[in-house]
Amino acid sequence: MKHSSSSSASNNISSIKDNCHRNQRSMSLGGPAHESLLSKPHSQQPAQTIELSRGESGDYVVLVVENSRFIVNPARLIAKSDTMLGRMFAMRARNAGASNVSVMSNNGCNDVVNGILDLVRPNDQNEYDVAEGISAPCFRVIMDYYHRGIMNCPPVVSVSELREACDYLMVPFNVNTVKCQDLRSLLHEISNEGARGQFNVFLEEIILPQLVIAAERGERECHIVVLMDEDVVDWDEEYPPQIGGEDVPQVVYSTPLYKFFKYAENRDVAKQVLKDREMKKIRLGMEGYPTHKERIKRRFNRTEVMYNYVQRPFLHSSWEKEEARSRHVDFACPIVKSKSNPSLASAASDPLPQ
Repeated sequence: MKHSSSSSASNNISSIKDNCHRNQRSMSLGGPAHESLLSKPHSQQPAQTIELSRGESGDYVVLVVENSRFIVNPARLIAKSDTMLGRMFAMRARNAGASNVSVMSNNGCNDVVNGILDLVRPNDQNEYDVAEGISAPCFRVIMDYYHRGIMNCPPVVSVSELREACDYLMVPFNVNTVKCQDLRSLLHEISNEGARGQFNVFLEEIILPQLVIAAERGERECHIVVLMDEDVVDWDEEYPPQIGGEDVPQVVYSTPLYKFFKYAENRDVAKQVLKDREMKKIRLGMEGYPTHKERIKRRFNRTEVMYNYVQRPFLHSSWEKEEARSRHVDFACPIVKSKSNPSLASAASDPLPQ
């Protein structure tokens, strides 16, 4: 029996290891989803006890959220094994977490597992403080998922709050699990998630190759203009348009990426993805790009070529690590003569031959 218990605990920890990277953003107690929830102001609800379910033998656990107590059958939580609460109470039921966590000393998921173990432990009243930063009404909606598989979002709970709470608690948020009157907000949240996944595809297939080209030239930032597949660029070889300045743009042809960047909300999602990937100086927007010449003007022995401009999306980002050093110019930098090679010192200090 002892061997069986150890094997069960090992399998449980392996399950968490397999899934921690997939949902580390959701499970991390200091992650973006959790920080966003903590920063949201919640109206203080009156203290109350809400009984949702009990086991056939009367088994139950008490979950404390804000100042509300939720009485729940733990089997309901364990049945949703892919969620954070499901894993927490599965570990509690097996009673094997604390004695086996040491075997993961070299695993990157230690913080996640230790955080779960801390949450599994009850307080002095044998109750479980969970979901810090989530309001009691929002948590009540999420409990519907464990009991009926569907969350009905009432007007007092915003869809964005429910989305972030589901993200943190690893509860699936989609049109099959969420029902609400505010259809626009629901579709907005689903679009944000879809845009995040779609931009990651664009990033790997279209944008990253352009960043690599710039990096291989020794550059540390890149300005990319997105043209449509049917756009034709025809510049006069003798009189090309004056564009770029320091940021000479690289051009990609992709109508799907153009359509994606048309929406300001998609650009906001893309900015966040690039920020999460540690990129800097991120700018996305729309700008005019010259495609072909419209007419030629000659005035006082000068020729001016007028170009047709189209509004197209652009993306600018940087991967420079020491930006402050690049901007610094020391105008009083003295010449340091070399003691090891006198010729270098003379080359630096002697005037150039006339």
